[in-house]
Amino acid sequence: MSPQWLPMEPMRSPDRWIACLRIVVGVWFLKGVLTKLRWSSIAGFLPLPTVSERWINFLPKKLAEFASENPIGWYKTFLVDLAIPNADVFAFLTAFGETGVGLGLTLGLLTPLSALVGLLIMAHYFLASFWMGFCQQGFHILLIASMVAFFGSRAGRTWGLDGWLARRVPSRFLLKLL
Repeated sequence: MSPQWLPMEPMRSPDRWIACLRIVVGVWFLKGVLTKLRWSSIAGFLPLPTVSERWINFLPKKLAEFASENPIGWYKTFLVDLAIPNADVFAFLTAFGETGVGLGLTLGLLTPLSALVGLLIMAHYFLASFWMGFCQQGFHILLIASMVAFFGSRAGRTWGLDGWLARRVPSRFLLKLL
């Protein structure tokens, strides 16, 4: 006999469980806002997020570390020949990419697109750091699997703006993708 506080059917609403996971993963991605972005202003009053100098200066060193012993030849070449010389571009892409994925997943807004961008980011992080140990591999594999689940389940339809939009504008082509 199960305790009274334990629900008899814990999977009655699997969409809610996947929404919980979506929100937690989204908040984890939003940490990039704190570590990789800063606020500037246009004309002295309009706030604008920009990539932090700290992140721009740190990324080339991290990319060099990822390339140093990376056994995947083509990916090591990508890091050495493209990513490191253009580290400022990749700093922008990672900072705003993580922020966009975080906002999309947390709010359940454009969730399939957010999940695809998150999948791309995590695939790159996996390829860059997979040789560094099982912890790196496992963490990125779990996030990759989460992104696939969010995309396939249309996780933003439960407790997300995707569901709200789909209910209000059900005939739009774009909203059918949500």
